[in-house]
Amino acid sequence: MTEPVSEFKSKSGLQRIVAATGYSIDGFKSAWASEHAFRQELFLVVIGTVIALLLPISSFQKLFLIAVLVLVLIVELINSAIEAVVDRVSLERHPLSKNAKDFGSAAVMLAVMIAVASWAVVLFNRFY
Repeated sequence: MTEPVSEFKSKSGLQRIVAATGYSIDGFKSAWASEHAFRQELFLVVIGTVIALLLPISSFQKLFLIAVLVLVLIVELINSAIEAVVDRVSLERHPLSKNAKDFGSAAVMLAVMIAVASWAVVLFNRFY
């Protein structure tokens, strides 16, 4: 028995890559337009990236500091996707909906904590 296939999965090869790129751009546009937290975090990522590139540290450390900031954006996008799906299913308050949204928020918090700890360790080791 074959599994049902979504019409959105029908593309292959270069056509799939082009379509996926378009979907990703749409996702960034939507996140920018509708997610205040995403805009705030993106602002911090831009500032942090500039700072990381200017710091007198190794290229690997620069990459690491930028990567942990991008991780926060990735988790925020996943959190926003979870929230959108929950709201799409129902705007009614429900304990499972709250759990889903709270779990996503907790994931963002953990990503932020990893970023802060990473920056603290790299900066402490470099300057103290």
